[in-house]
Amino acid sequence: MPAAAAPLRTAGRRALDLLVWGGLALVLIVGFRGAEIWRVGDLASGARNMATLGAEFVRPDFSDLGLYLGQMVLTLEMALWGSVLALILAVPLGLAGARNLAPAWLQQPARRLLDVLRSVPDLVAGALFVAAIGLGPLAGVLALALNTGGVLGKLFAEAVEAVDPGPVEGLRATGAAPLLVALWAVIPQVAPLWVSYFLYRFESNARSATVLSLIGAGGIGQPLFDAINAFAFDKASAIVIVILAAVTGVDLASQWIRARLI
Repeated sequence: MPAAAAPLRTAGRRALDLLVWGGLALVLIVGFRGAEIWRVGDLASGARNMATLGAEFVRPDFSDLGLYLGQMVLTLEMALWGSVLALILAVPLGLAGARNLAPAWLQQPARRLLDVLRSVPDLVAGALFVAAIGLGPLAGVLALALNTGGVLGKLFAEAVEAVDPGPVEGLRATGAAPLLVALWAVIPQVAPLWVSYFLYRFESNARSATVLSLIGAGGIGQPLFDAINAFAFDKASAIVIVILAAVTGVDLASQWIRARLI
């Protein structure tokens, strides 16, 4: 039996592809100077400075290891609570933002709210919360929750839009309420993917929480920035090693959890 011929692409589709890829190439060309890609050659001329700085990092000073470990634990606690609060925010917004589940009058506002949450940088949100509740880890937790909630909500909505429509249509045909459709036909299909997304964002928040120390949210970032500003690169090296070990541990734990839940 002869193989079926590949479907021919219409001239309109080819023109659209050319427009999309040509537009991307144009954006890259225009941004070449703005992003200073032309300065890549400076890496070679600055290699000696990098080597001098790197030499300081190969002699880590662990004299304050107890402090670093305590602050790293605090950073992980911030990341975990920020991720959990984001999950609580993302589940209803993700369901409301799915085109195949929610009506347009609900889906569009939910998507725009998710856009807003994702667009606000962690540092800006953290600064706002510091102004409202003062310095401390809670400001960092809330900042992580908002941004991560926006990211997870979008990913959750896209996962819902990709589910098998059969169970959804079957439940709707019986007259089931939208909430029951979501609970019995949608969430069982997307739960493994949602778990994977949540664990990935927790790993990301373990790193993001470090930067939030810049606005007084606490955690391992503050000793790191203090060491860098004081040119104490041996201490900075020790802190980086602690962060690396913690992030690696979180990654291994996430892999272990995914292997048993997905």
